Amino acid sequence: MTDKIRINKFIAENYGISRRKADEYILQGRVTLNNITITEPGHLINSESDKIKVDGETVRINTKKIYLMLNKPARVISTVSDDKHRTTVIDLINIRDKVYPIGRLDYDTTGLLLLTNDGEFANKLMHPKSKIFKTYHVKLSKPLDEKIKFLLEKGTVIDGKKTEPALISYTNQKDKKFVKISIREGRNRQVRKMFEKFGYFVDKLHRSDYGNLKLGTLKPGEWRKLTPKEMEQFYE
Repeated sequence: MTDKIRINKFIAENYGISRRKADEYILQGRVTLNNITITEPGHLINSESDKIKVDGETVRINTKKIYLMLNKPARVISTVSDDKHRTTVIDLINIRDKVYPIGRLDYDTTGLLLLTNDGEFANKLMHPKSKIFKTYHVKLSKPLDEKIKFLLEKGTVIDGKKTEPALISYTNQKDKKFVKISIREGRNRQVRKMFEKFGYFVDKLHRSDYGNLKLGTLKPGEWRKLTPKEMEQFYE
């Protein structure tokens, strides 16, 4: 007997979109169950016998999981598609399988971005409990004062909520506009907002690390598959 599964979970796991995006599609009336429109993300289905469609396209059980690392260039948007016809990260990934980014990097932010078709894996990494460090190299508009560095490391309030402690170091002792910051959260434009609160503007922002993953020799616009050994850290 097949266990029932939430329809949003089934779509996220098998259609190459995030759980949040699956919820949006369902609420927008773009999903059908046995040719009947479903608007409740938590609706239970039988994954083996029920027929699920998104925009008229049948969602089939996906047994091929894909995990990619991309060195995102500047002026590329971290979405699957864009109404303004800007280049998206998906335009840079020349594979036939559907994948989507895990989280986002701003339009002008560069560096390490993960993509997958595994909804559960994406949810695991984006969940606040994951506590995975993401490291960014930052060029500021002016040298970072030691006192401000200390305040940022302790945590500061942005958007009405205090940030978790951060790790910050100078990458050029002769020019303290250049710093490295590691954070465990992934709030919208968090690094930029943290510095802007104290009057510092971010001129350049580059993500170099995601947990133990590093870009290595990947050039801007290049991508590769994650190795089984690299995947192990996320299941320890």
